[in-house]
Amino acid sequence: MSTSSLRVVLLASSPEDAVLANAVCESLSSEFQITNVSVRSTDVPLDRLIASTRNGASTLWVVLCNDSSSLSSSWQALEELVDPVLEIPVQATTTSKAPDVSLKIAKFCGINTPNSLVQTAMTARRQARLVEDAQLHTKSPLYEHSIARCFDQNQQIGGDKIAALQDKRRVGKVRDRYEGDIRLALVTTDRQSGFDRQLARVPFKGAVLNLTSAYWFEKTTHIIPNHLVSVPHPNVSIVKKCKPFPIEFVVRSYMTGSTSTSIWKNYQDGVRNYCGHDLPDGMTKNQKLAKNLLTPTTKEEEHDRPISAADIVAEKWMTQEDFDICAKAALQVFAFGQTLAAERGLILVDTKYEFGRDLETGEILLIDEVHTPDSSRYWLASTYQQRISEGKEPDNIDKEFLRLWFRKNCDPYKDEVLPEAPRDLVCELARRYVTLYEMITWNDFEFDARGEEPIGEALLAHLT
Repeated sequence: MSTSSLRVVLLASSPEDAVLANAVCESLSSEFQITNVSVRSTDVPLDRLIASTRNGASTLWVVLCNDSSSLSSSWQALEELVDPVLEIPVQATTTSKAPDVSLKIAKFCGINTPNSLVQTAMTARRQARLVEDAQLHTKSPLYEHSIARCFDQNQQIGGDKIAALQDKRRVGKVRDRYEGDIRLALVTTDRQSGFDRQLARVPFKGAVLNLTSAYWFEKTTHIIPNHLVSVPHPNVSIVKKCKPFPIEFVVRSYMTGSTSTSIWKNYQDGVRNYCGHDLPDGMTKNQKLAKNLLTPTTKEEEHDRPISAADIVAEKWMTQEDFDICAKAALQVFAFGQTLAAERGLILVDTKYEFGRDLETGEILLIDEVHTPDSSRYWLASTYQQRISEGKEPDNIDKEFLRLWFRKNCDPYKDEVLPEAPRDLVCELARRYVTLYEMITWNDFEFDARGEEPIGEALLAHLT
């Protein structure tokens, strides 16, 4: 039985059921391309109804009913037909139920000839349930109270109260680096940067970034080794000493971004050869690229700039051999990340990788961070197609709303003193970070609000 030769008859027993049935017809057509669908009333005599379908086509009878015992004895005779009968109990006959009902029908229609659109719809629904569960979990009182308590008691990890090894500390925007004889300690703080400024301290953000990286480092060792040695504290990674290559390996899967180095900004400005890749005319923002693209940028004193693979070698940023190793690993790690992210209800849109040479062995390693919410762009997979078709930005779970608050309330580039970010906004950003961590790793986040003293103990234990 193929869906092209199958006729579907929806049987409605009330005006409310008829409204739902018509919505199901629309959904079957638009979502699954099943168009030979009609609606009939259960009040019509059974022999008349059967006669109306004698045109040689197989018929699937679908009975919409408010409960499993609602069919009269005459309608029980449908079960004696050669054609299949599908009974779908409907608790509430509203049009919001139409997508679920149409999916059940489409799955039944595809028993002999599977419909790829059914698989797409089922995947989207699974992804939506994963998002809903993650949001529900992190909005529970346990999470809200833990985040609020950390904020109210000023227990965020800022890095300025770590007593150990202060003389060996190097400070970055988000991470501090402590140097031992043969190892480094990277402390990922709760500092939130933006506009080249410190905007806030977000509870547990550092732990989320550090633990997310650790998760991906472990998952990708079959592709390329990395610099991670151990994670003695949620905010601390002990890593091998490496000499970083002066190139960021940016991988993109979608035409998006707003910075001067992004593919969309360059495309808007008329660039059609971006980092050595030819781009066709007529592309739109957030459109999926034909394939994943490696679009490196230089790490320079004044500003980064996009650069092609050929120019990286020609300008002697890297040797061809070293570049090839890193480029291959970047594309493979990204593809692996996309697959796993999709299983979690997310789209891994783009990211950056850094590589370095192990100072002890000379081996090229994946370093820095991997697929964190700060180094990567994630969209919600279940709503991407619909929002793009409606001309909207994809759904995401990110920090942009905090940046927008500062833009609205000050000039973050010029004002000498910035206003303090509202408590509710900072706590919501913390929850979003935790949500992404749980969606990516499928691990429950463990709240550690002991302050910075245990970090100092971990540094002393692993670097001295």
